[in-house]
Parts: sequence; structure tokens; C-alpha cells
Amino acid sequence: IVKTIFGEEEGTETNTNTGTENSGQGSSSSRTANKGGGGLTNTAPDVKQNINDAETAYKNKEFVDARFSIRQALLGVEMEMGKKVLEGLPNSVDGLNKVDEEDKVTSASIGFVGLIIERVYREGDKELRITVGNDAALLGTANMYLSGAYVQSTDQNMKQVKFKDYRGVLEYDEGSGYKLSVPFGQSSIMIVEGINYASEQEIMGAAEAFDIDKIKKELGEQ
Repeated sequence: IVKTIFGEEEGTETNTNTGTENSGQGSSSSRTANKGGGGLTNTAPDVKQNINDAETAYKNKEFVDARFSIRQALLGVEMEMGKKVLEGLPNSVDGLNKVDEEDKVTSASIGFVGLIIERVYREGDKELRITVGNDAALLGTANMYLSGAYVQSTDQNMKQVKFKDYRGVLEYDEGSGYKLSVPFGQSSIMIVEGINYASEQEIMGAAEAFDIDKIKKELGEQ
């Protein structure tokens, strides 16, 4: 029954053929290199079509297909949410222009948990990166520090700051520069990272360009 529900058929086996019958013929070093190709299209799933497909599959008791279509529909919704957030961000910040090809929306399609939105601004060797998301790995250190569960000392390169009406954590590392983490809503966070910024005042000033309340509203956070 479990195999049926999860779409696993009895008797399926992993192909473990090592190609010993063709030993010495066609090793990886002799493969032809790919010199062209159009890549893959970056199109969000059709939400309405996937909802219809899920309904049809459910009525036919094809639960694996129904679950797949529902997750695709949710993925489509989240990709649109991420796209809307990106459209609301400024095209340039602190004299740095956005790098269009580095705009990114990543979703685990499980109800906003795992949705990550990224944009990069760059000019020469100076870079500013904003990341917005709902991800345990992103929230971990900031929440620990703000809750007092993180050991603090006078030589620690981390401190609490106030960003607009939110509490945040500002970090500095010699190798990676400044990092401002600002949790908001129920379980979301905005992270602003700056490379080759001269001071904490400069990175905090650059972060002011981002409207965290607008982002919060677009993501439907309370």
C-alpha cells in the first residue's frame, strides 16, 4: 500500500551496470565536449493548470500525481511571490547597479518554508547582496543571538542593532565583509551583505534603501 501511494512499483531495481562488458571503450576522458546548446527555460509552473490536474488526479484516486500537481502549483505561486519582491527592490543602491543575471528565486514548494529571494548590486570590487527568505539555516544565528542564547564577548565581531523598527544583528568578517540580518514577521529574515564597505555606518546606510515593511507585506507575513 505504501509503495502504491508513493508511486513505487514492486520489482524496481537500481541499475548497477558498471559497463564491464565495454571496459576500455568510451572512458570519461574520451567523451566529446559540448560546445553549444540553448540551456533550459526558466518558466514558473502554470498554477491554474496544475490545480486542475491535481483535482482530476484526486478524483481518479491517482494520489501521487495529485500531490505532484499541488506542489507544482504551490511552486508557481511562490515563484510569482519572489518575482514580485524582486520587482519592488531598487535597481541601484549606493551607486551600485543590480546584476540582472544574478536575480534568483528558490523555492522548496512546501508553503513558503524554503523560499529564498536574492539580488546582487555590484560596481568594480564593491558589492551589496540582499537575501530575503524563510529558511531555518538563514534564521539560526540571528535568532540565537537576539534571544540571548549566543555567548557575547568584547572582541566578538557581532552586535545587536536597530534597523528601522526591527532588531537585527550586524556582523563583520575580514574575509567576507559586513552582514546585517533582520528577522521579521513570524519566521522570515532579510540579510544585507556588503563587500568592501568602509564602515558599519556605510553598510547600515546602504541597507536603508530596502523597504522591509513592503517586503513583509508582499510575502503576506504578519
